[in-house]
Amino acid sequence: MPLETVFLDAGGVLVYPNWSRVSEELARHGVDADAASLAAAEPLAKRRLDVEKTIDATNDASRGWLYFNLVLETAGIARSSSTDAALTELHAFHMTSNLWEHVPDGVRPVLDALRDAGLRLVIVSNANGTLRAAFRRLGLADYFVEILDSNEVGVEKPDAKIFELALERSGGSAASTIHVGDLYHVDVLGARAAGIRGVLLDERGLYDGVDCPRVGSLEELQRKVERGEFD
Repeated sequence: MPLETVFLDAGGVLVYPNWSRVSEELARHGVDADAASLAAAEPLAKRRLDVEKTIDATNDASRGWLYFNLVLETAGIARSSSTDAALTELHAFHMTSNLWEHVPDGVRPVLDALRDAGLRLVIVSNANGTLRAAFRRLGLADYFVEILDSNEVGVEKPDAKIFELALERSGGSAASTIHVGDLYHVDVLGARAAGIRGVLLDERGLYDGVDCPRVGSLEELQRKVERGEFD
């Protein structure tokens, strides 16, 4: 069946933490951590987080604190009262404005191409209720026929219900939909539970051997879509 609908995760796929803001907040608390080092550590930290035992034992809110501490640890920064204070300030910002505010240069051209190809684009994201406003602020909201923020809809990935709700709201069908996300145990398995094909965005090649399609970039996703690999 031809591909008609593309579900996309937000964080880690289209938008990323503003590591400059993180670095500056850490510096205000006496912690030296440059933005480039934090960005380089992030995929490795996220891979450590993305294991069945951890995902099953946490929810999105509790994983956020663990995620940032893993990034710091992977970057060689020991946890301390100073890092805790900085992360508390960053969390307060995130809860009002959304810290995932960096949009890589390649995102908009890929979204343009997918939309111009007639595909229905939908956001399915574990978020905190600020995602819709953040996407408007970043100029991304108009690309999507629906934006599902888990905080707004009351269910989060990997629960199949959020994917089923996304199908219902967007008018899509599971057979003609793919979901692109950056966490295997959240995005791929959650989508699969709803009968949707999961595609893992694995930018650093950290998921050898997983039982799903992988792409190393959004540009690779676009090429595979254009070649009909998901039809």
